[in-house]
Parts: sequence; C-alpha cells; structure tokens
Amino acid sequence: MTDLPTSGWRLFHGDGAQRAVTMPPAPPWRRFGTSTAGGGQLPYLISQQHANVVNAALHLRRPLLVTGHPGTGKSSLARAVAHELDLGPILRWPINSRSTVQDALYRYDAIGRLRETTLSRDRGEAEPSIGSFVRLGPLGTALVSRSRPRVLLVDELDKGDVDLPNDLLTVFEEGEFEIPELARLPEEQSRVRVLAAEADEQVVVERGQVQCTEFPVVVITSNGERDFPPAFLRRCVRLDLPSPGEERLRAIVTAHLGEDALSDVDDLLRSFLQRRAPGELATDQLLNAVFLRAGGVDLDAEGLLDAVLHQLGGTV
Repeated sequence: MTDLPTSGWRLFHGDGAQRAVTMPPAPPWRRFGTSTAGGGQLPYLISQQHANVVNAALHLRRPLLVTGHPGTGKSSLARAVAHELDLGPILRWPINSRSTVQDALYRYDAIGRLRETTLSRDRGEAEPSIGSFVRLGPLGTALVSRSRPRVLLVDELDKGDVDLPNDLLTVFEEGEFEIPELARLPEEQSRVRVLAAEADEQVVVERGQVQCTEFPVVVITSNGERDFPPAFLRRCVRLDLPSPGEERLRAIVTAHLGEDALSDVDDLLRSFLQRRAPGELATDQLLNAVFLRAGGVDLDAEGLLDAVLHQLGGTV
C-alpha cells in the first residue's frame, strides 16, 4: 500500500492503487451502533391529520395499516411511535412469500432438544429445560404480558402469502396463542422460561399460554400491491401517507441536515420533483443528493445525479 493522495471527495479511484484513506462521516440516517446527533431518534415529520389517525389506533388498540409509495416513511413511523411513547426498541417482522404466523409466534427446535438431551444423559447430567429450545418470534414476543406494550412492525404485508392476513385475524382478536409443546408438560413444569425474539431476553410462559395484558402497538405497512380481505381491513385503522410536497421536503431536509443544507437545494428539489412525477422516487434519495452536495460533491458529474435519483419502479 502506498501513501498516494486522495483528491476531493474520491475515496475509490478505480486505478488499482492502494491508499490509506479515512472514511468521512456517514449521513445521520446511515450511522450504526451509536445514537444520532441530539441523543436518539432522527426527527419524523407528520401532519396533524395523520398523527390523529395514529392516535385513534392507539386508543382503539387496533393495528395501524399504513400504505403509501416507497420512501414515504411507513416503516419509520413505527420507530417514531416507539420513541415518542418510550416503548423500547421495535419488534420487526419483515414479510416475504414464505412468512407464516406460526414462525412469527414461536419456533421449537425439537431436533436440537433431542440431541442435547441425549448428550446430557450420556454425561450423567440433568436434561436441559425445554424452554432452551423454544424461541418466541417478533409477534409472539409482542404478545407477552407486560404493563406497557411493545411496538411491532409488520413490514410489507402485501409481499406475503394471500392467506397471511386472514391467518392473523384470530391472534389480533384474541391477543393470545398457545405453545402446545409447553401446554402438554406436567403440572410441576407449568412455568417455563423461554427465549424471546431479542437474544438477551427471556420470559416465563405458564401452561403454554401467552396472552397480552396490553395489546401491542402494531404497525403494518403495505406498498399497495395487493388488496386485503374485508375482514382484515375491518380490524385495522387505515392510514395512507402521501408523497411529500415541496414544502414538506424542505422541512425534511432541514430536520435531517440542518438549515444550512437548504442554501443550495433548489435545483435538486426541482430535479427530484420532475423525476418523481412519471415514476417512483423515495424521499431519502433526495436526502442522499443533498448530503453529497453539502459535502462538496459535484452532482453534475456524468451519470452521478441519475445514479442517486434513479427510478424505483421498472427493470434494473
């Protein structure tokens, strides 16, 4: 490795030469392992009208079904609610085509238990507790009895199987579920400590029943790619987040990057709004462009602005 100089903002040159570079500060929304500036949650801007819908869901103890284009802040809303209500880290359940309610409630490692039990017997040791092989999923952890609810983010429900919304109905209505492997245990083993979704948490399950005392704050996001059954929609409070206009985009830039970032943003805003009209763009793409501009990057360089403000729909 040589001590070659770097030029401006360029870290990677594509010339095969190794350089000792110092990574520049990351954007506030791409910092990991430490709190953001100001001591925590990045600001989340929402209109009073939409905040009222969130409050209605909180009072009714109903899931909040949030729809809108990518980048309108659907997932971030769950984090904002958890932060403002001081409900701890959110429990996240990302949905894909293989997602099932069973996996989100709990998993039982029967093979692992059999193996460890056999090894313990061979060593003349006590058999491990069955609870060591039961781990609650994000939905199951959210339903654990607590004095204050947890926030559960069910992310992109429309990517799941067509029957998944209906499978959730009973759990959302009853606020409880059974773990049969624990319910079958004898009376002297009626209280079992099991693993929660978070690695460092354990909870006690009695007679195989998990039932909430406070219904969790459930935020379900959807990109509007599929309609949901009426029975499911009836049990949700619906919130449609629109794409932010120019005024709100300016407020978002200010909240994330400060007032100074607005001094050289007019052309980027115009370009963003023009490109968003025929296709989907996410708000954080604008923030990316403004952050690079504020760092002295020439976005007029060939293809750079197109790479940052690329359309989200269509073929890649």
